[in-house]
Amino acid sequence: MIALGEIKDPRVNSFLSITRVEAAQDGSHARVWVSSLEDREDRLDAAIAGLSHAAGFIQALIAKRVRLRLTPVLTFVSDRGIKEGFEVTEKLKDLLK
Repeated sequence: MIALGEIKDPRVNSFLSITRVEAAQDGSHARVWVSSLEDREDRLDAAIAGLSHAAGFIQALIAKRVRLRLTPVLTFVSDRGIKEGFEVTEKLKDLLK
């Protein structure tokens, strides 16, 4: 949905990646971790706000496309792990020079 541009909120762009999803055992709730390739953390926070604002729309699309007993209520969380890992790798490269 993100890559295809189905979410029209300008805060949500194609540089976002879904890195992990944890669903409750009963399927009523799901926590979605989102990461961004952009350097600015405020953009990731804005994207999380945009996804949270569009959560009902996203849930409706999921309900239409996937046959589930319950469509989970989505909670979006920022995942800064990829960026932090890249920064550690760069620091290690600098130390080796």
